[in-house]
Amino acid sequence: MSKMEVKTSLLDNMIGVGDMVLLEPLSEDSFIENLRKRFDHNEIYTYIGSVVISMNPYRSLPIFTPEKVEEYRNRNFYELSPHIYALADEAYRSLRDQDKDQCILITGESGAGKTEASKLVMSYVAAVCGKGQEVNKVKEQLLQSNPVLEAFGNAKTVRNDNSSRFGKYMDIEFDFKGDPLGGVISNYLLEKSRVVKQPRGERNFHVFYQLLSGASDDTLKKLKLDRDFSKYNYLSLDSAVVNGLDDAANFRTVRNAMQIVGFMEDEVQSVLELVAAVLKLGDIEFKPESRCNGTDESRIKDKNDLKEMCELLGIEQSVLERAFSYRTVEARLEKVSTTLNVAQAYYARDALAKNLYSRLFSWLVTRINESIKAQTKARHKVMGVLDIYGFEIFEDNSFEQFIINYCNEKLQQIFIELTLREEQEEYVREGIEWTNIEYFNNAIICDLIENHQNGILAMLDEECLRPGTVTDETFLDKLNTICAEHQHFESRLSKNSKFLTDHSLPHNCFRIQHYAGKVLYRAEGFVDKNNDLLYRDLSQAMYKANHSLIKQLFPEGNPAKVNLKRPPTAGFQFRASVGTLMKNLQTKNPNYIRCIKPNDKKASHIFTDSLVCHQVRYLGLMENVRVRRAGYAFRQAYEPCLERYKMLCKRTWPHWRGPAREGVEVLMADLPVPAEEFSYGRSKIFIRNPRTLFFLEERRRQCLQDLATLIQKIYRGWKCRSHFLLLKKSQIVVAAWYRRYAQEKKYQKIKSATTVVQSYTRGWQARKLLRELKYQKRCEEAVTTISAFWHGTQARMELRRLKQEARNKHAVTVIWAYWQGTKARRELRTLKEEARRKHAVAVIWAYWQGLKVRREYRKFFRANAGKKIYDFTIQRIMQKYFLGLKSTMPSVSPIDKSWPANPYRFLDGVHTELRRIFHLWRCKKYRSQFTEEKKAVYEEKLEASEIFKDKKALYPSSVSQPFKGDYLEISKNPKYQKLHSAVDEKVLLADVVNKINRANGKGTARIFLLTKKSVVLADQKTGQVKASVPLPDLASVSVSTQSDGFFALRLKEGSASAVKGDFLLSSDHLIEIITKLHRTGATAADSEQLDIDISDEFLLQFKHDKVCVKFIQGAPKNGNSVSCKRKNNRLLEVSVPTTA
Repeated sequence: MSKMEVKTSLLDNMIGVGDMVLLEPLSEDSFIENLRKRFDHNEIYTYIGSVVISMNPYRSLPIFTPEKVEEYRNRNFYELSPHIYALADEAYRSLRDQDKDQCILITGESGAGKTEASKLVMSYVAAVCGKGQEVNKVKEQLLQSNPVLEAFGNAKTVRNDNSSRFGKYMDIEFDFKGDPLGGVISNYLLEKSRVVKQPRGERNFHVFYQLLSGASDDTLKKLKLDRDFSKYNYLSLDSAVVNGLDDAANFRTVRNAMQIVGFMEDEVQSVLELVAAVLKLGDIEFKPESRCNGTDESRIKDKNDLKEMCELLGIEQSVLERAFSYRTVEARLEKVSTTLNVAQAYYARDALAKNLYSRLFSWLVTRINESIKAQTKARHKVMGVLDIYGFEIFEDNSFEQFIINYCNEKLQQIFIELTLREEQEEYVREGIEWTNIEYFNNAIICDLIENHQNGILAMLDEECLRPGTVTDETFLDKLNTICAEHQHFESRLSKNSKFLTDHSLPHNCFRIQHYAGKVLYRAEGFVDKNNDLLYRDLSQAMYKANHSLIKQLFPEGNPAKVNLKRPPTAGFQFRASVGTLMKNLQTKNPNYIRCIKPNDKKASHIFTDSLVCHQVRYLGLMENVRVRRAGYAFRQAYEPCLERYKMLCKRTWPHWRGPAREGVEVLMADLPVPAEEFSYGRSKIFIRNPRTLFFLEERRRQCLQDLATLIQKIYRGWKCRSHFLLLKKSQIVVAAWYRRYAQEKKYQKIKSATTVVQSYTRGWQARKLLRELKYQKRCEEAVTTISAFWHGTQARMELRRLKQEARNKHAVTVIWAYWQGTKARRELRTLKEEARRKHAVAVIWAYWQGLKVRREYRKFFRANAGKKIYDFTIQRIMQKYFLGLKSTMPSVSPIDKSWPANPYRFLDGVHTELRRIFHLWRCKKYRSQFTEEKKAVYEEKLEASEIFKDKKALYPSSVSQPFKGDYLEISKNPKYQKLHSAVDEKVLLADVVNKINRANGKGTARIFLLTKKSVVLADQKTGQVKASVPLPDLASVSVSTQSDGFFALRLKEGSASAVKGDFLLSSDHLIEIITKLHRTGATAADSEQLDIDISDEFLLQFKHDKVCVKFIQGAPKNGNSVSCKRKNNRLLEVSVPTTA
């Protein structure tokens, strides 16, 4: 924040009262009303001195942004409006700068926002502390420990969807610079009874639902789990799904957080196996079985869940089965084995589940501590954050509420002690006389509970440890005997209860007067829950497991370390933990956050007075205010006090040159405030009554108004003077500019006139010179023209002479050429005549020589001459035939039926065979150009021709239409994505057909899918599958001979698909659908040849009735479309329009 930025004080722009110490008048009603007023204006934080009251808004508010973090960073606690960041910053700066260990105590009931408040404190500290790779890693590990602990320790309750079912105290360790080094987490009292039983409307711990919702199928298969919540007895079903809670996404967050914290992959797998084992454990059920000696024992009903659990944990099934059926009691050197009845077996099962889960949770905390602990051994600064249950008052309060309220009594005790001690120390430090403050000391209540001899916990432990029959009734009798006269204890038999008129106190209950009010506890279950027994047989069975983590969780099961000493009770352990916690807190400077829930509906903008009043009472907030106001209600350092109120005195306004304390003394002496209302400390002024502070604030407000008026007057005068001076300056500038403008205009006018005169003079001179030049030019042009005419005449005369001479030369050339040509032609004729004579002589000589040869050799050729001449003739004819056929060959198109005529009759056979061979060759060449898809289409067309040609009137119109198959593009269309994923096989045909209603003959649109194995009918709008018929269940397909698109799928009798009867459908692509059905049925290995029945009348089986479908020709109706009507119970009539 810059130095010039205006700071907002706690007292500025205040909605209600920001600090309850200043509330006037102070009463419970005014306290509640002040909280309501601030809550309605989204002010969810209010102070009680240094204590922060936090109201849960149940919605996101823009007050936790990085800008807000920077706004509250390194600021005084009361400098800005109340905020949790102010407390976090005060605690962090005290730790860093003053070397004081801090603790932040966050209390409140379930749903009040304790967990969120602890996250905000940790995120603020992480944001304002140092940066660096190692520091960022530590901060990330500290922050990521929260999702892991929330998954295993939080659950959905009727009051809160993310309720912490355990107490958590985290010590964050810092170095001398204030950078985090690591941390240590302590957990208190995990509500392990929730593992086996949850109240109505609540859930088990989050991790069970996250595992089943978010784990992959492979992981669930390894863990032998199913996603269905209803299969597990330990998971409540009425609240399994929570609005606004994404269990699958949270599971991924938890896995990532465990990886960041430092869990190894095998450790994560081991943890998940234990969680799965707890779920499996809840499904183990028992049945009674009588023995021959008359005693009852238990046996496991279904051993499958036991087997799977044993496989997960690596335990022999027989060992665990025996541990659920028998109990071994050891006394010195004797061992006695007794059978367990059904009730005891269920108790043992639930005890094992609770112990297994609670020990797993403790192991997780220990494992996280190993990862986040500080690595250096030097002394560290520590900030503790305590997020623990608030005071609980339910309709039915049991052992858990008793020890929770005991813990809150101890926290209230230390709160009062530390608050009074802090007040006293400040008074002593400032030199103010300390007066004793009367307040209610709840030490008597703490002593009633924790006294080592006569305390309730001590008596409960004594009852649990003594031999003989121990019940909750004997425990209550003991309380009535020992605590009967205690003023904070009531029961039917105690002297403090008026049992004759108080019917709200049952016989099996007792009541304790806590600091927050009276709480009625039901004694039932106190002894069992305090004992928290786990049979030694089960511990030893767990120790025998091959699972690495199980051995660590059950060390008492080691036979080599058998300890006959009874383990400590739950109450003893919790009392020891609380004692350690109190000692730890007393060594640190405390900071308090009191969380309040505004309503039980988890809704924003709702403020329930009675609920808030109840929480104010049991949190002791009114008591806190009274303690704070018992001395001086308000205190402030001298510098900020003088800075704030110096305008109230003329001697201190506007500047005080001396020490701040003297200035404050002068200021207070000048004001009409009684001297007993304030006191001067060494560095602060103390104001006794809030009315005095409000009087100062009111005087300051009036003074600020007067000062604002004075400032406005001075400002307006300055503004008017400045405006006048500006106008005066502007007038001088405007006059100067005008004079300049006038002179420039006059100069421009003179310059313009001069330019005009000059232009006229220059124009006259130019025109005169032009006239002279024009005359000179005309004279030169006349001379040139005369000379040109003379030269032209001479040239023409010379040209005529040359032309006459050329004509004479040409005539001589032509005559010579004609003469030479005549001579050449005469010579040519002479040469040709001579050549003809020579050729004739050569021909006559050749014929003569041939005649002589033939006469000489005629006798040798008479025997073979005929055959050779015939062969030669035939060869020449064939050669001529093929050459002629080559030149008249038709085109290579298979549909071209033309062929050259046969010129020779004896070649008719050859001519026909050549025509056939050529046709086969060009067909083969044409087929070689086809793709596999095109071949399949032509094969389907060919098969359609074989099925429907001359049988179905619709066939000729379908010949030119290509078979497309997937008319809906079902694999690409996102509308049918769900339907496409539901069909496993490849879709051969997808089209919209009309399913004919057997009742009225009307059609309903359906999606028709054909695969290699089945026919599927689905709803066109939703894509939901309505019917699926395997191809082997199809007996035949029936169609008419006319031009309609109706076809019937007739199913085999007795098949699973024939329950609802046959299907009557209509389609615009009937020929393609029937053809593909016929081809698919023929190629399927497990189906017979599909019969195609083409007839205008056939029978269909509709459920239990047989209906005749009859096709008739009629006049066109309804736009020349086919209509179907039901005539009676046995006849459906389809009217097909007559085609022209």
